[in-house]
Amino acid sequence: NFIFFGGKGGTGKTTCAGSFALKMASEGKKTLVISTDPAHSLADAFGVKIGPEIAKVGDNLWAVEVDAELEAKKYMKQIQDQMLDLVSAAIVEEIKKQLEIAYLSPGAEEGAIFDKFIEIMHLMGKPYDLMIFDTAPTGHTLRLLTLPEVLGIWIQHLIDRHEKARNLMKASVKYDEILKRRLEDDPIIRVLTQRKKKFEFARGILTDPEACEFIFVLNAEKLPILETERAITLLEKFSIPVGGIVINKVIPPEAGEYFQKRRGIQEGYLQDIYQRFSRFRIVSLPLLEMDIQGMSQLNMVADLMGELVEE
Repeated sequence: NFIFFGGKGGTGKTTCAGSFALKMASEGKKTLVISTDPAHSLADAFGVKIGPEIAKVGDNLWAVEVDAELEAKKYMKQIQDQMLDLVSAAIVEEIKKQLEIAYLSPGAEEGAIFDKFIEIMHLMGKPYDLMIFDTAPTGHTLRLLTLPEVLGIWIQHLIDRHEKARNLMKASVKYDEILKRRLEDDPIIRVLTQRKKKFEFARGILTDPEACEFIFVLNAEKLPILETERAITLLEKFSIPVGGIVINKVIPPEAGEYFQKRRGIQEGYLQDIYQRFSRFRIVSLPLLEMDIQGMSQLNMVADLMGELVEE
């Protein structure tokens, strides 16, 4: 299965993703936890060094932090190599110049991360039973997860237009056998079709409730509640299943008089969350005395995170 932890920045996504990964690994599931958040804090949460290559960090547990800048460079290099195979030598420098501009453009890193994301997804079962994604703040993640549908449609449009142009050329070169053979094996169509298949693979997983679900982490405050509701609406529009809600940093009754007023305000928000998101599994995590750092502290909340698993 693929499980995504997301939500507003600072709500505790990394702690939740890490503790849930520990819980699943302790139950014997070979678990890979992946950070796609540019402000990586997975290594801090686990208290071990984690980098852009998958590394074992515990029994049945592996981790990786996807480096967006590194992946964007690899992504552009791959596109450049493909493009240079398709164009004439006269426009090679212009192609390189355009790709350098594209590397700096908005969306380049999302595209690169998505390619890495698909590469990692193909590792399911080899040897991983479960993949847990610690994602970037909500807006960034929603753009990433809706890429398959948006770009899939766009690529199909490009393929259709190119096919029309190719059919016109075929009609005009009826007696030129060499050109006809080249048109039959069109490299542009080949590249676009490969890209389309990648998006179809990802979309097939992201929209399958048996294979994938999104878990939102939020605090009992007005803005995270509203942002979560908007995000759920968008994910449901794209048929991406939402499986649960984690309410983090809930002030416990024993917190004392100092927190009494704050807890009273929080109670109202908690009631709102349970009513507004009643169709989802909801887990409540208490506000702890210290920041969660290291495996032993992550284990403190791991059992509570296990409540997210459907019986």
